[in-house]
Amino acid sequence: MFENHKVYKTTFAGHEMTFETGMMCGLSNGSCLVRYGETTVLVNVTASKKPRDGIDFFPLSVDFEEKLYAVGKIPGSFMRREGRPTEKAILASRMVDRPIRPLFPKDMRNDVSVVITVLSADPDFSPEVCGLCGTSFALSISDIPWKGPLAGCNVGLVDGEIIVNPNEAQREKTDLDLTVVASAEKIVMIEAGANEVEDETMLCAIETAHAELKKMVAFIADVQKEIGKPKFSFESKEVPHEMFDAISDYAREKVAEALLSDDKNVRDQNLAPVIEDIHAKFDEEYPEQGAIIDEAIYKLQKTVVRDWLKQGKRVDGRGLDEIRPLNAQVGLLPRVHGSGMFTRGQTQVLTVVTLGPVSDAQMLDGIDNEDTKRYMHQYNFPSYSVGETRPSRGPGRREIGHGALAERALLPVIPPVQEFPYALRLVSEVLSSNGSTSQGSICASTLALMDAGVPIKSPVAGISCGLITDEDGSWMTMVDIQGLEDFFGDMDFKVGGTEKGITAIQVDIKVDGLTIDIIREAFEKTRKARMHILNDVMLPVIPEPRAELSKYAPKMLSLKIDVDKIREVIGAGGKVIQKICAECDVKIDIEEDGSVFVSAIDIENARRAINVINTIVNDPEPGTLYKGKVTRIMTFGAFVEIAPGKEGLCHISKLEDHRVEKVEDVVNVGDEIVVMVTEIDPQGRINLSRRDALKKLSER
Repeated sequence: MFENHKVYKTTFAGHEMTFETGMMCGLSNGSCLVRYGETTVLVNVTASKKPRDGIDFFPLSVDFEEKLYAVGKIPGSFMRREGRPTEKAILASRMVDRPIRPLFPKDMRNDVSVVITVLSADPDFSPEVCGLCGTSFALSISDIPWKGPLAGCNVGLVDGEIIVNPNEAQREKTDLDLTVVASAEKIVMIEAGANEVEDETMLCAIETAHAELKKMVAFIADVQKEIGKPKFSFESKEVPHEMFDAISDYAREKVAEALLSDDKNVRDQNLAPVIEDIHAKFDEEYPEQGAIIDEAIYKLQKTVVRDWLKQGKRVDGRGLDEIRPLNAQVGLLPRVHGSGMFTRGQTQVLTVVTLGPVSDAQMLDGIDNEDTKRYMHQYNFPSYSVGETRPSRGPGRREIGHGALAERALLPVIPPVQEFPYALRLVSEVLSSNGSTSQGSICASTLALMDAGVPIKSPVAGISCGLITDEDGSWMTMVDIQGLEDFFGDMDFKVGGTEKGITAIQVDIKVDGLTIDIIREAFEKTRKARMHILNDVMLPVIPEPRAELSKYAPKMLSLKIDVDKIREVIGAGGKVIQKICAECDVKIDIEEDGSVFVSAIDIENARRAINVINTIVNDPEPGTLYKGKVTRIMTFGAFVEIAPGKEGLCHISKLEDHRVEKVEDVVNVGDEIVVMVTEIDPQGRINLSRRDALKKLSER
């Protein structure tokens, strides 16, 4: 029945990877089932037969679908089915989209869809890696025009050793979480989070990955030669050469003059009449081709800017390695826990820090073993930041990706929960955008964290590097690209890091790949720029984290108790812990390992709660004073609760320094009295004395 069923096997980073095709999904343009360990991923690629009308871009969509049955989970939602993609799934989609997109024909307007479905997830074998390699395989054997194949892998750094596709245990110890996608000759995408890894170590990791990826690329290329379909022809939407030449001859000098400004608003104002003039001149000559004329104008702007850059000239007059004017500010908002604003030219980002109890950590419901996230970084890009008008509809994939990049850059310097028992939420608001807002959010977030008094290990800064290539293979880079250079250039190489090393990388390219020499130069330029931003702009404003938290931030104390004592602190039906929270005006979180976190606006309330918990889990020492509540009265004395669920007996002879005829003559149920622990008998019963407590207080 499945006469076209084929199974291809190869070894990838020391483990077998299998690609099956021809048995499932027979109506897709290209399909494969990837098996790596016990991870199984289904990849399908499809393309529309006709181009989409009225667009000036290549319509590619990539969806990474996490199915919770892949790890034996039932979704926790009310509907008990997968809903909106998780942030990790969105980031995985972007990780596949970015390297494959430049290899499609730029003049094709047929819709192309890539759907990656995780059917089974083995924590030792990355579904994302399977999705990357499976997409390359499916596109290569399909009839969709594409200049692949590519391959992708993860790289870790464990105890100084570079490991390709590390397993789960190795990932928990790694100082590097690097994803590399490459063709046979060049690096196509880099994304990384790192614990202050040096440039040379990062380069070595990239080269190690490329050596392994070349084998996979060669394997997919051999399969393509065997079973690959002929690529279909498509209706090209490229600007006709005669039209472009005519518009260029007519308006090149006008466009060049309009673009020469360091102010985006001025450039837009200057270009508006030029564009209107071009349409007035050519709309009649090329009827019903207004969209093509707009494409020609865009191409003309791109040609002008790229020619300038090749001559070492930038639209705002800067040198190739010169950074735009910088400014840093902290403490802008009075009642938030911390705030910082970073401005680079016309790019401006405000970050606000909120601290909360550990229980405020984000709950995750994905296919890996991570179920909470204590440090959260979110990024917002409102329309006013680029002078446009559109309604806010929540974060898109770009916003989620930029927030994740800033999160990765700062995560290595966030103190562990044992040292700083807080959940942290950072929100970066882009106030103005003219390129590289993600790196601006890294700088603003460092400022906000230090303003909030978070004891980060080192300040982090971010900067981007651009690239211009030529057909003869020559290239040049420039630091701190603005929007125009990002649109018309070939690379946006973003690097965040500390003085010691790199903490995050994200590389977007529009060409077929990068050489190691280009990457090395980008590392060197971004490192120098990062040091300038840190030492000359940020640290003079706030040299170290503030010594104290904001008075509006919750104060947090923590302790570790025996796991067997957890139930005593919680009490039957939660009565004990609820009583502590109510009486001390605190919030208490207890984890399974016995970690207890107490938060309160008033630090004294938190200390009271800690004392109560210590009393519950530890036998009180003789001589210790407590303020307790009388719970029961007997003829021989009063029972006093010195902590929720823990009480002792104050004998009638210990109530006063004179003879007491009747307990009710001194205390009644509900009274709060000061008592001293005098003895704990072999059965663990606590004996108390009001008389000795009053005497001790009078001697102070």
